Amino acid sequence: MPPVDKVDRTLDCLKLLCPVPIIKISKAVKEMQTGQTLLMLADDPGSKADMLAWAKQTGNELMGVEVEGKVFKFYIRKTR
Repeated sequence: MPPVDKVDRTLDCLKLLCPVPIIKISKAVKEMQTGQTLLMLADDPGSKADMLAWAKQTGNELMGVEVEGKVFKFYIRKTR
């Protein structure tokens, strides 16, 4: 079960390698309102560490991570 009830935006970063997903998520979050939630899909095994570091660096909240097969689902809440 996802860690959120509602996702405001979904960002597909499948088949993209670092740093492209981080660049895309940074741009997407800037376009969102504070409090909105973004779901990012990625399949790069290094994306989990990248997303943890990105959330810590930007101050946005990584609310949860789900793994379905080779796909990572990152739930991010814009906090600023």
